[in-house]
Amino acid sequence: MKKDYLTVKDVSSITGVSVRTLHHYDSIGLLKPATITESGYRLYNDASLKKLQSILLFRELEFPLKEIEKIVNNPDFDSIKAVKDQRELLTLKRKHIDGLIALADELIIQEDYMAFKKFDRAEMERYAEEVKQRWGATDQYSEYAQKSRSRTADQHNALGTQLMDIFAEIGKLTNLSPEDEQVQAKVKELQDFITANYYSCTKDILKGLGSMYIADKRFKENIDKAGGEGAAAFVAKAIELYCKE
Repeated sequence: MKKDYLTVKDVSSITGVSVRTLHHYDSIGLLKPATITESGYRLYNDASLKKLQSILLFRELEFPLKEIEKIVNNPDFDSIKAVKDQRELLTLKRKHIDGLIALADELIIQEDYMAFKKFDRAEMERYAEEVKQRWGATDQYSEYAQKSRSRTADQHNALGTQLMDIFAEIGKLTNLSPEDEQVQAKVKELQDFITANYYSCTKDILKGLGSMYIADKRFKENIDKAGGEGAAAFVAKAIELYCKE
C-alpha cells in the first residue's frame, strides 16, 4: 500500500539523496517538507519528490543552489516547461562531452594534436543564462519583475518600441566608427534606458548583452530589422569599446 507521506529516510532511500542533504535543502528553503509532525518529523509527498527531481536535474547541470532555489520557488515555475529547458541543456552538455571524448581519442592517436574549440562552453553557458533569466534566478530578473508588476501590456510594448528606436538611431550611425563620440553617447543612452526601465545595467552586464545581440539569432534579427543590416554587429562592437573605458 502506497504511503501518503514519506519520511526523510524514505526519500533518501528512493532518491539516493542523503538525509543530511535533505535537511540542508530544508534549512535553506530549497525543499521544505510537505508537513511536519507534532514530534518534529519531516514528511514529504509526491509533489515534494517532483520538486526534488527538478532540483537534482539543475544540480546535474551545475546550477548553484541559490539559483535553483529562486527557480523552483518562483510562483510561475512550471516543471513541465522547465524539464524541456533542462533537456536542451543536457543535450548541449552531451554534445560538449562528446567533443571532449573525440579530442581525447585524437590525443591518443597523435600526441601533438591541438584543438581548443572542444573546450568551448559558450553555447551551453549562454542557454543556461537564458534559463536563469526565464525562471527568475538572477538579481536582474528580480529587479525587472518588481518594475514590471505595475505595468500594463501597452506600457510593456511601448518600452519595447522605445528600445528598438534606440537601436534604429544607432543603426543610422554605422557610417561612423563604433568609437565615435556620437555612437558612444548612444550606447550610454542604451545603458541608461535599460537601467531606468528594466534592471541595473552595469558595464559587465552591458558587455554580456552586446555579445548576446550577435550570438542570439532572435536578438540579431530584431536589431538588424530596427537599425538595418549589420546594426547588431555594429552595436556589439560599440558596446565592447564603451565597456573598455
